[in-house]
Order: sequence, then structure tokens, then C-alpha cells
Amino acid sequence: MSDIYPLIENDPWLEPYSSVIQQRIQRATAKEKEITGGRSLSDFANGHHYFGVHRSGDEWVLREWAPNATNIFLIGDFSDWKELPAYKFTCLDNAVWELKIPVSAFKHGMLYSLSVYWEGGKGKRIPAWATRVVQDPESLIFNAQLWDPEDKYLWRIPDFQAASENPIVYEAHIGMAAEDEKIGTYEEFRINVLPHIKELGYNTLQLMAIMEHPFYGSFGYHVSNFFAASSRFGTPEQLKALVDEAHAAGLAVIMDIVHSHSVKNEVEGLAKYDGTVYQFFHDGSRGLHPAWDSLCFNYARNEVIHFLLSNCKYWLEEYKFDGFRFDGVTSMIYLDHGLSRDFTSYDNYFDGQEDEDALVYMMLANKLINDINPYSIRIAEEMSGMPGLATPLEQGGYGFTHRLAMGTPDYWIKLIKEVPDEQWNVGQLYHELSNHRVDEKTIAYSESHDQALVGDKTIIFRLMDKEMYYHMHKTSNNLIVERGMALHKMIRLISFATNGGGYLNFMGNEFGHPEWIDFPREGNQWSYKYARRQWSLINNRELRYHLLNDFDREMIKLLKNSDLFHDAFPYKWLANESDQVLAFSRGDLLFLFNFNPTQSFSNYGINVPTAKYSLVLNTDSRRFGGFGNIKDEQTIFTKSISGPSGNTGMLYFYLPSRTAAVLRRVKTKSFN
Repeated sequence: MSDIYPLIENDPWLEPYSSVIQQRIQRATAKEKEITGGRSLSDFANGHHYFGVHRSGDEWVLREWAPNATNIFLIGDFSDWKELPAYKFTCLDNAVWELKIPVSAFKHGMLYSLSVYWEGGKGKRIPAWATRVVQDPESLIFNAQLWDPEDKYLWRIPDFQAASENPIVYEAHIGMAAEDEKIGTYEEFRINVLPHIKELGYNTLQLMAIMEHPFYGSFGYHVSNFFAASSRFGTPEQLKALVDEAHAAGLAVIMDIVHSHSVKNEVEGLAKYDGTVYQFFHDGSRGLHPAWDSLCFNYARNEVIHFLLSNCKYWLEEYKFDGFRFDGVTSMIYLDHGLSRDFTSYDNYFDGQEDEDALVYMMLANKLINDINPYSIRIAEEMSGMPGLATPLEQGGYGFTHRLAMGTPDYWIKLIKEVPDEQWNVGQLYHELSNHRVDEKTIAYSESHDQALVGDKTIIFRLMDKEMYYHMHKTSNNLIVERGMALHKMIRLISFATNGGGYLNFMGNEFGHPEWIDFPREGNQWSYKYARRQWSLINNRELRYHLLNDFDREMIKLLKNSDLFHDAFPYKWLANESDQVLAFSRGDLLFLFNFNPTQSFSNYGINVPTAKYSLVLNTDSRRFGGFGNIKDEQTIFTKSISGPSGNTGMLYFYLPSRTAAVLRRVKTKSFN
């Protein structure tokens, strides 16, 4: 099998499981053949062009799939929410229900829902394929809304191509991106936040909570309407304008897509859509997620595969997203949702406790997305370490382009919480950050939105705690704040520098945004105080926040425009655990870190290739809130020493405590 699948060639420990890997690929191939009937996968994933509401000549045609339904009526403000004979659906073949009504009877902006009957009951339902869902601000009731504006959005950049295989991701939530205590909008984000992201140098924007969700505080993870962009942030045209302008700025735009589960709501969501629990989801206990209080899709049903694949294609087509960050992949691929194992052995990935249908779905989804957009970014949010997840399909993998390095933020939290500074082991630190599979690209990050939620703390808040409320003014001297400033820069720099193919930051963390994230809820009197970003902190030159922002900008621009990604792995030159000094190279850059909290080193010697080096970034620079102990823009020459290769030298450099420096080797492409 190793001759067929490079996945196994690259990792001989997978050889005992080669038959399972082969069977999974064969299942995916067979499933694709079964559902497409010889057509392309893209042609199959066109459900959004057939189901839902579509204009055909002088008629509106509405179609829904509801196998257990006995009658369906269209109700809305056009019928005074009554079931009228003119709005009764007809059942066609394969449990498809259809209604045709005159264009004049159903106009842009009208609200509508379905009244669905089944044996022994009935219920109001929002159509599964609805592309616009709105909530009444007074009654709080959700309904679908016919969206057919006269002025269709005209794309400025209809065929954007993501420019880099190495995404530098700015993770953002539209609603909490406003500074005022309210829900932000697509327009406000486009005007106020997008220029900030561009100025920092990120090349990818990741938008969270785009798919409609009834509870704002779910962070967008309890999705109710899979084809509807959340109306609480604005209109479809405003979202398209945001994506378009990001493309004009050179930014790829990806969105969080939640195909791992669905909200339990029956009126707003898919639960008991036709009166059964098993139309879209597993029946019985398997259909209920024990940790998330949500419903689990049945990926064995072809109709569910059709719904979800069409959903992927819809967002790529309609809003021109450049890919997805798939949420909850671990939950999808294990029957126990990954909750009862620690994944310390390869047996855990191939012991029959995997949801093979979910694995097949993910392989098909990745193939579809890649077929539609070969430049697409497909990131798996997965914590078990399933081998091959971000390996190409043709190499025996599951087809994601990247996976999140989810162990990294956990490692940082544990280190900051439990280990005194003077005991930080730089060798172990380097191993943890640079350890990833050779056949996969990983997105490195020190923290994301997960670490900022109420009940947890951001890195800056862990480092400074309450001191940041009183001592972030530049005139205030405080050892805790000074330590936090220094380590915040070092942690972000080393996380980026050791990445396995990409980097991620959650909005506001680049400048050390204070406090946690807490969405409006009963426990906080429905306050928006902590569900926003205080951008004005950057503009206050008397505070230290802009110094961290300035460092993030310079770090991103330097590393993005270097040969950093030329080498898949960094090369370690030194890990002196007693001194807590670490040196490694990546591309044409040499990284020096002194994590020692008390000891500075003058003329610290490090054996590296003989060359001329220039200092290009320094965390201790006064420009970034440091003490200025290292002279900026200096040039360093190595001193030759004898060695087996005859091309090594000793670099001597002043390393103050809690400082990192980046040197560029002059006129060379790579160390390795």
C-alpha cells in the first residue's frame, strides 16, 4: 500500500492500518459514484438551485424535501399567516414538495414560513433551504424573508484567487467587532475593521458566526438556517460588499462552516422538520450531542450529503468565499465525539470507533470545494490528530489543506498557569511548537476566540490580570505589566516562527485587548459590554496597547515577506535549558530567544553558518514598549571557527532577559 499512498510512505507507523485507509478511500469513491450517477460532484451539489425559492418566468417556484409530511402550506404576511388553498404544496416524486405562485403574489421583503403536517401533528417551520431569515425585534419570532432586490450586487472582483498557500489568518466576529455596546454590522466591519486588518499585513480573513443562528451567544455554533447569512449583521449585499472589498485588498476570505451539528430548535432549525427526528439526524441517543446539547447529522443518508455539499457550494458561489474553517471535526469523525479517549496511540484512529460515514462526507466535501476553487483554503478544527486529515486525497488523506495546531494554545495556558518563569524549558517549548506531521500544513496560534471566552483568559490577561486595568499607561511602572508586554510579544513571535504552514490571530489580541468575551445573556443582564472590541485603545498614544499592535504589524509583515515558509520545519541551533536561550533558523531568518526572567547575556555565543547578519526585529525595541537595550538596525558578523563543514561561525549577540531578536542572513536563500 505504501507505493500507492504517500501518506503511509511518510509515516511507516501507519502501515498496519493501510487496509483501513484503503477501505475509507474506496468507500468515498463508491459513495461519489452512487450519488452522482456518473455526473460531476459539482453537478450533484446543486440542491440550492432546485430547492428553496426561485423565480421562473412569471412564477415563483418553491420546493422542499419532507418525506414524512402529509401536507404543507406556505404562510406569511401575504396570507395574513393563514393556510389558504392557493398556497398548498403538491407532493412530487421522492418526497419533494412543490408550490408555484404568481410573481405578483410574493414580493421582495415579504415574510414567510411553512405549515407542515404529518401523521398526528403539525408545526410551523422555516424552510430548510431559506437564504434569508430575520427576527422580529418585538416578538423575537424568526421567519424566512423573500430576498429579491431590484439592484443585484455587481462584483468588482468576480474571480479572486487566494495568493498564498500559507494563510496568515485574522479571525473575526462581525457582531462583536463594533466598539459601541451593540451588535456590529457588515458595513461597519468593512469600513472600520477591514483597513486595520490590511494595514497589519494579514492575507486571510476568517469570519465567524455567518450562518444564521437563533441565539447570539452561541458564537454562531448552534446553526439553524444553513443557507442564510445572519441578518442581525445586515443584508446579503452588505456581506458581499465586505467580501468584495477584502478581495480588492488582496485578502482571501473564509468562513466558519458548521456541519458537525445543528441547533435543537424545531421552529427555526431542522429538528423534527417533517415530524420525525431522523430526517436529517440520527435517531435515538446517537442523534444528541452529549456536550453541546445539539443534534448530530446522519452522514449515511444521501439526502443529508446532498444538503451539506450543496451548502458548501452555495457559500462559494453566492458569496464568493475562498474556503472554510470546518468546525468540530473531531466530534464528526468519532462515534463518541472524541470525548472518552486521549488519543495516545494510532489504534485510536483505526479501532472501529470512527464514524466512517462522516469521514466519507469530509473527503467528498474537500474534493467538491477543491474542484470548484483549486485555490480554496480548507482548515480542519480537529484536536485528536487523525493522521492524513490535512493530506491531499490522492495521497491517501482526507483533503483538508490545513489543520489547526490546537494543542499549542493549551500548551501556552498550561505553561503560563503552572510553571514558574525560571523553569520554562526552551527545549521542550521548541519541540511542542515545531512538532507537526511532515505531510500536513498546520495553522499555528497562541490563542484564538476559544481562549478569550468568559471562564477563560486571553494570554495578556493571564500575564497581567487586574494590573492591566491600572498600569497600561506609559508613565506607570509595573513589573507585572512589563513582564506581560515582553512575554506577549515573544509568545506570538515564536508561535508564528515555528508554524507548520500558517498562522492565526483572533481580533483584538494583537494589541492585548483587555478582558474576556461574554455575549449578552441573562447572567449579565443581556449586556454587550464584553461582546465588543475597544479599537480606540490603539489610538490612545498614552497607553501601551498601540505598542503591541505596532509589534504585531511589523512581525506579520516581516515574516510574511521573508523566506520563512521555504522550509517546512525550523532548524534548531541551540536550546540551552539552563540559560533558557533558544536559537533556530527558518528560511533566511535567525531567531534568538532569551526566556530567562532575570539573566541578560552579553556577547552570547551561538554556533551558526558563517555570514553577515542584520537585525530586522527586536522585541525589546522602544518602538514596541521595550527598554531599548538592543541597538536597532545593527549588523553582526560571525567569527569563523574550525569545524567538519568548514562553514560555521560563532555569532556573538547581546541578549537581554525576556527578549527575542530576529536576524536576517544577508544574501542567502536558506540555512538548510
